[in-house]
Amino acid sequence: MPRLGVLGWPVEHSRSPAIHNAAFAALGMDDWRYQLLPVPPVLFTETARALGRSGFLGANVTIPHKRDALMLADRASEAASAIGAANTLSFAPDGTIAAENTDAPGLIAALQCSPRAMRALVLGAGGSARAAAWALRHAGASDVLVWNRTFERAEDLARDLGVRAVREPEPADLLVNCTSVGLHPRASAGEELDELGLSFAAVGEYAYVVDLVYGAGPTRLLAAAGEHGARTLDGVEILVAQGALSFELWTGRSAPVGAMRSAARDESAPA
Repeated sequence: MPRLGVLGWPVEHSRSPAIHNAAFAALGMDDWRYQLLPVPPVLFTETARALGRSGFLGANVTIPHKRDALMLADRASEAASAIGAANTLSFAPDGTIAAENTDAPGLIAALQCSPRAMRALVLGAGGSARAAAWALRHAGASDVLVWNRTFERAEDLARDLGVRAVREPEPADLLVNCTSVGLHPRASAGEELDELGLSFAAVGEYAYVVDLVYGAGPTRLLAAAGEHGARTLDGVEILVAQGALSFELWTGRSAPVGAMRSAARDESAPA
């Protein structure tokens, strides 16, 4: 039985099993399975290296393991190496591990418009933020800014990727939240926006707001953006886009994106 999964900590919220298992069902791949792989950081490398010997063909990687995923790989794509993070691992029969980053092209595909000539602000400095900043710069954004609560981390990312770190969020055409803020909702919308360095009024300075976090409904960031009349995109669409690319990499088959999106949007779908 070919097996796949998603490595993360925490990972219980992930809809990746639902979307991939729906894809297998749509294509009649009845012997394939995709599962949650909750792994704390101290066990990540050991666990990931053991997956290939346990019958896994590959695994997606989410918070907080994306940089470690790149470091443990025996080989990596040009994009993953340039980004400095990987979200997709493939396990070869000889025991070697290949790293890829489908977050970057997944974001651009999900946007459904070119970011060329846009000024973009990325919130966060982890693996997803690295992918977003790299993707936007390579897609022609005129200026890519990175903000993180720890400015030094934003500086490190900016230095690596040729973008610009800022001490405070600045107005832009496009805002992309790559932090985990919103994954576990706070008591109030104001507290949540404050964690992102924003106020409700400041959210109105962005024409297009993207949030990689997803849940039962719009995050508070997207809700605020919607009240200002901004265009919004939630994390489900990005999850589906990057997941489709991973699916095709592992299986060699065209991803049934419609079935994957339906499963991602169905909150009652089994993991």
